[in-house]
Amino acid sequence: MAVAVERTPEVKKPRGVRLTPRGTLLLLVAAPIMAAATWAPALEWVAWGYALVCLGLLALDWRLAGGAAQFEVTRGHEPRLSLGADNAIQVTVRRRRPQALTLWLRDEPPAEFVTRPDEWVLRAELPPRAPWQGVYHVRPLRRGNYRFGDLNLRWPGPLRLVERQARVPAAAPVKVYPNLLDVRRYDLLLQRNRLEEMGLRHTRLYGEGTEFERLREYLPDDDFRRIDWKATARRNRPVTVEYQTERSQNIIAVLDVGRMMQSPIQRLAKLDYAINAVLLLSYVATGKGDKVGLMTFADDVQAFLAPRQGRGQFYRMLEVLYAVEPQPVEPDYRRALSYLAAKQPKRALVVVFTDLSSGSSTQSLVSHMAVLRRRSLPLVVTVSEPDIHAAAQQTPRDSLTVYQRAAAGRFLDQRAIALDQMRQQGVLTLDVPANQLSLAVINRYLELKGRTLL
Repeated sequence: MAVAVERTPEVKKPRGVRLTPRGTLLLLVAAPIMAAATWAPALEWVAWGYALVCLGLLALDWRLAGGAAQFEVTRGHEPRLSLGADNAIQVTVRRRRPQALTLWLRDEPPAEFVTRPDEWVLRAELPPRAPWQGVYHVRPLRRGNYRFGDLNLRWPGPLRLVERQARVPAAAPVKVYPNLLDVRRYDLLLQRNRLEEMGLRHTRLYGEGTEFERLREYLPDDDFRRIDWKATARRNRPVTVEYQTERSQNIIAVLDVGRMMQSPIQRLAKLDYAINAVLLLSYVATGKGDKVGLMTFADDVQAFLAPRQGRGQFYRMLEVLYAVEPQPVEPDYRRALSYLAAKQPKRALVVVFTDLSSGSSTQSLVSHMAVLRRRSLPLVVTVSEPDIHAAAQQTPRDSLTVYQRAAAGRFLDQRAIALDQMRQQGVLTLDVPANQLSLAVINRYLELKGRTLL
């Protein structure tokens, strides 16, 4: 539901007025007349008279242009803006007068938001006594509380000699949450059965899993072990039983909020990419009837939500993720996973979002994930570094680029070794670019669920 912020047309100072090119040219005509007065003194009175007429026309145009009270201005947007996404901000203007008008409008979004240069100023062609709607987009780069400023209007008089300017009070608070636009898009495409457009693979296959789905007539390609002999006897023809993947399975997202997760990729921290992925994973999993939980940790456990079903759990996770802040410390995997083992003794899919940039903590992660593998299904999710890959592939031109290439290559080798060690011990891994993280995590979850590995 959009939030509409409508303000009374009370005008804040300073109010302004500026000459249009037509008004400026009108005044400049007085200059040659005044210069000609050097040879013909009588022209001086003509020049002064012309100037007074011009000033009268300018004042008349300013008066006829009217004040900001003639406009009704509304700003509308979603109650929660989405992190790292282009959020639409809608501005509606309605003029109470019966004449059409061209108006320029500039909003004051929070300075921390990224806006498109071509949308800084909106041009509005106002129809007579009818609303005009314009849209511009903002991209927040951090979660938290922010505030929109006022709306600035500029419109010409009917003679096109002056343009009046006014500042309409429209300050309003706004909250930036993890990316909810992907969640809404998933919901919409799910209803239309078009998830492929989002990049998600359809993995729900009849005949897989162990939870009963339905009975149907036997087909030649069916496995004879799927034949339900009791139903076959009742109907006097072969009947096959179909199964679906189980529900009420436990999914726990474990989020590292240590110092290395603060590293930015395309102006957005790794932690925020991971938060967006956790949010979409929780929405998809709760929609499939699974129990979803959350744990955040750095050198100690920051927050824990036990696995639960339903959309209520999704909104509880949303509030926790909204308030997550990175910590300038190394993550303690031993403490975090020991805490998880005590809180969650049942088997679960444990999705650990972390970074592999620190050698000592990476080895700790490898050893403790192997221990977790004994009674759960662990999946380690990391964000690949595009800058490091580019540095490792650059052509050496001088001593600096040689050093950068060697250092980047060594880092990537250590990362690959750590991932290989975890795979050899039965730990699942996922290392993808930041812009593919959310969809890759969902696809892996659906794949594991379809293969009944949970």
